[in-house]
Amino acid sequence: MRFMMLMIPKGYESAEPGTLPPADRVAVMMKYNESLQIAGVLLALDGLHPPSMGARVSFEGGRPHVTDGPFSEAKEVLGGYWMIQVKSREEAIAWASRCPGAENEVIEIRQVMEFDDFPADVQGAACDFEKLQQSTQANRN
Repeated sequence: MRFMMLMIPKGYESAEPGTLPPADRVAVMMKYNESLQIAGVLLALDGLHPPSMGARVSFEGGRPHVTDGPFSEAKEVLGGYWMIQVKSREEAIAWASRCPGAENEVIEIRQVMEFDDFPADVQGAACDFEKLQQSTQANRN
């Protein structure tokens, strides 16, 4: 089972462009990241620049509308993520619980939808999804 662990740092929604974590926090987090890798559960991970450097595309009236960050209505934003592959939701929770998160950080855990999770009609509508997913993974390697 694949799970995405989403880091939600409170206060990041109003961070200035170019805001980066301090080196001591990165060092502590790297030890955690290495433990995920050594255990063989880590598939991917990345940190994200603050929303002030981002954009949102909405589709009001069926047309794309771009809003540059920061986003005044945002209460929680993503600071980064880990993609892990484990045997259960409980194991994903255990890994998230080991994270050396700060008091202002929350990790949300979300299971990734697998192709087999969908009924036959949905699988038929997305018949090329697995090929697309495989070619995307091949391009990364």
